Amino acid sequence: MKHEDSQGSIRIIDNVVSGLYSSTTLNQTTNPQTNDKVLRVAIGSDHGGYEAKEKLKVFLQELGYRVTDVGTYDTNSVDYPDFALKVALKVKSGDCERGIMVDGAGIGSSMVCNKVRGIRAALCYDLKTAVNSREHNNANVLTLGGPLHPIEELYEIVKVWLETKFAGGRHWKRINKMMDIEKRYL
Repeated sequence: MKHEDSQGSIRIIDNVVSGLYSSTTLNQTTNPQTNDKVLRVAIGSDHGGYEAKEKLKVFLQELGYRVTDVGTYDTNSVDYPDFALKVALKVKSGDCERGIMVDGAGIGSSMVCNKVRGIRAALCYDLKTAVNSREHNNANVLTLGGPLHPIEELYEIVKVWLETKFAGGRHWKRINKMMDIEKRYL
């Protein structure tokens, strides 16, 4: 019986990733503002997120992503804004379709990334926030608090976030409002 429960849990996670349990209907039209095909991922961290970043980098490569590591490259103390900006610029330039930034809590890096035009960074702390940030908000940068999670949980969050498609539909109106605010105030 336990084996069946375990298999059922795996099936649910697979269904969430594939969109079967999506809370919205997928928009079948394509739009240049969405890029659900992810091949290249920029990843960065500060010293607090370094260990998690290094493990996530290997995990992403094993999943078949081309990973661009923008640093930091050791555990010496550094300032997270420098690396969050590098991740955001890789996504903005189109060098990478998505970015991941890992620091002590993920909060500051999210704030930094969201100062860059065209970036919609989301601090995610579980599978529901990862799905929501993609499905509803079309996030293109994920920020994480590396030391706040076991590595297996970070793997799950990252995988689900990268594989979740933007739902479009009713969410376009909100994304367009978000982008209008960016144009007016950034």
